[in-house]
Amino acid sequence: MSTVELNSKAQELRELRRMQEELEAEINAIQDLFKLEMTNRNADELAGADWKVTWKTVTSSRLDTVALKKALPDVAAAFTKSSISRRFVLA
Repeated sequence: MSTVELNSKAQELRELRRMQEELEAEINAIQDLFKLEMTNRNADELAGADWKVTWKTVTSSRLDTVALKKALPDVAAAFTKSSISRRFVLA
């Protein structure tokens, strides 16, 4: 691919990311409207003709790795797994 084509693709990628940010903002705004309505109705579910929205409390348990490393550093080190990945950044 030529430098001109790469420049064009970089510009296209930037524009698509900008559009993605705008869409995410619009999606979040609409979700917030649903959440406000559900709060006002004291409901965790709303439904319409061809849609259903739920907003329920979910409890999850996660390992506190900071506390584990502080309290039992040898155990934390023994069960720590490293991974290698590549990060794509367009600046």
